[in-house]
Amino acid sequence: MRYVHQCFRALCCKGPPPPRPEYDLVCIGLSGSGKTTLLSQLCSESPENIVSTTGFSIKAVPFQNAILNVKELGGADNIRKYWSRYYQGSQGVIFVLDSASSEDDLETARNELHSALQHPQLCTLPFLILANHQDKPAARSVQEIKKYFELEPLARGKRWILKPCSLDDMEAVKDSFSLLINLLEERDFEPSRM
Repeated sequence: MRYVHQCFRALCCKGPPPPRPEYDLVCIGLSGSGKTTLLSQLCSESPENIVSTTGFSIKAVPFQNAILNVKELGGADNIRKYWSRYYQGSQGVIFVLDSASSEDDLETARNELHSALQHPQLCTLPFLILANHQDKPAARSVQEIKKYFELEPLARGKRWILKPCSLDDMEAVKDSFSLLINLLEERDFEPSRM
């Protein structure tokens, strides 16, 4: 009887769980890099209804220890020039690149990432860089991308994570987002600079 009493007490007297912190993120990358599909999968949405983002969309992506409010910006040529208008208020950046893309597209992605890393509203924020489409034969390795994108010298002193990903391994994608959440939490506990 004592055991039943303890179980009941644990269930009823615990109170609601503490609220999960919410973070506002911006997600950028060229068209076709897989931003929309990755975010939809993380939200457990049906893959049949996925349409490429033309302007921007916002998704609340739930994780066990946080909720990420992700503003995904379309990656078409005519939209990229407006990306910076949507950066304000962001607490972190997700950059998705197609690791199996053409040399030209990879060069464009590199230039866009360099611009983002140096943008005044983003340069102090944590970055999660996802090398997507690792399941394709032409995919470049994370080491190749790190070297080609010159991440070591460019992002020195910044907090960034570069991870391989594909839709075939959503657990790895979730793990990558967990690492980003850790960086966001660390940022929360930093003493504010005067």
